[in-house]
Amino acid sequence: MSSNNAAVVEIAQTAGQFTSSIVLQADNKYIDVKSILGLFTTLVSNKGYELHVHGPDADEAKTAMQEVFAKHGLKVELVED
Repeated sequence: MSSNNAAVVEIAQTAGQFTSSIVLQADNKYIDVKSILGLFTTLVSNKGYELHVHGPDADEAKTAMQEVFAKHGLKVELVED
């Protein structure tokens, strides 16, 4: 896995390209993925996460977010609701 700092920055930058709401669920916490501070306090390599994406460009955002999480060796599951 690459550096956690690099993962946090790239995830936040990728999310920032979309107008959709992108929220990461980790246990009972919900973090706006566009928030670098929120990611720094939440993201660890050995956890699995759920990703909630809603908005006009949600399909593109889901694809991009899955790719960036995988690039950094982080497990994420898209929640369809």
